[in-house]
Amino acid sequence: MHCSVAAENSPVFTPSPRKTSSTFCKAVTSPPSPSISSPSSFVPKYIRRPLYEGDEEELGSPKVPTMLKRKRPAKIDIPVASLEFDDIKTMSDLDRWSEVEFDGDGYSVYCKRGKRGGVMEDRYAAVLGLQGDSKQAFFSVFDGHGGVGAVEFAAEHLEKNIMNEVSKKSEEIEEAVKVGYLTTDYEFLKKDIRGGTCCVTTMIHKGDLVVSNVGDCRAVMSRGGVAEALTVDHRPSMDDERERIESLGGYVDRCRGVCRVHGSLNVSRAIGDRHLKQWVIAEPKTKVLKIEPECEFLILASDGLWENVSNQEAVDVVRSLCVSMDKPEPLFACKKLVDLSLTRGSLDDISVMVIQLTRFIQ
Repeated sequence: MHCSVAAENSPVFTPSPRKTSSTFCKAVTSPPSPSISSPSSFVPKYIRRPLYEGDEEELGSPKVPTMLKRKRPAKIDIPVASLEFDDIKTMSDLDRWSEVEFDGDGYSVYCKRGKRGGVMEDRYAAVLGLQGDSKQAFFSVFDGHGGVGAVEFAAEHLEKNIMNEVSKKSEEIEEAVKVGYLTTDYEFLKKDIRGGTCCVTTMIHKGDLVVSNVGDCRAVMSRGGVAEALTVDHRPSMDDERERIESLGGYVDRCRGVCRVHGSLNVSRAIGDRHLKQWVIAEPKTKVLKIEPECEFLILASDGLWENVSNQEAVDVVRSLCVSMDKPEPLFACKKLVDLSLTRGSLDDISVMVIQLTRFIQ
């Protein structure tokens, strides 16, 4: 489950209210500008009110003398605030939003706040036309925890930091991505803000697909209809992650059936998480492969999807709406995956992005 605009040609997208074709910021390559609407009203959750006629019977309490009963006050009309795009000034304006969708050039995304309530902690970012090349792009999905500080910061700065390193180390792409992640983590920790974020990023660079992640956000590609996981979830239950943590003097504890670092965090890699930084590292795992004609599309999603939907199921849903139809419907495919996870009991924020890889073949 906040409008931070990055530098020129690098928009960051954050949750918008429930409305068709809504998004957080304008896209780089000038797709149709979506509109943003506002909640219908702003009413506090809990309102203390006086006792009215009949309440004492309903509550099973003794009768109250008639002289103490008051008439119900007249209805007050509360004006509805309008939140057009230019009216959004602070992060708090976005706290009540629960849903966002966007259908862009070669990609679509849908995010929905989880049923646990609170603020949506998922984010995404998309940048088209990297280095002036329409066939190059950067996409990412973020899943925050412990507040929105880390997820907001990473969504705004990670792409810029990676591309800054790519410009210096164009032939060492994996090292450039690694330094970009670690730089983002270092800069965030200097701000002394609580919380952390998992993320998965995809850079389409000179015909290659460069996929990286920390935590349990995942990238799954359809290769001729067969699901191919391009990332590995970083969890403390993994043997190599547990051994790394223990070799650094930390420990992994099982709490209510889930392995957690120091009994606290159920992922072993993330950006942020200052209190566990010695063991929860921000170093990503990266995979590079050539985009070939059989590479149909790529799904980036937070664990709100993958906890309830298998890799192949996700590919089958998207393929039925994007490959097997005369008119592809990737946005509807994103929504269908989110709904599938919800029907299976997900309470978490869910973000799903579908990238049509054939759009970026050199």
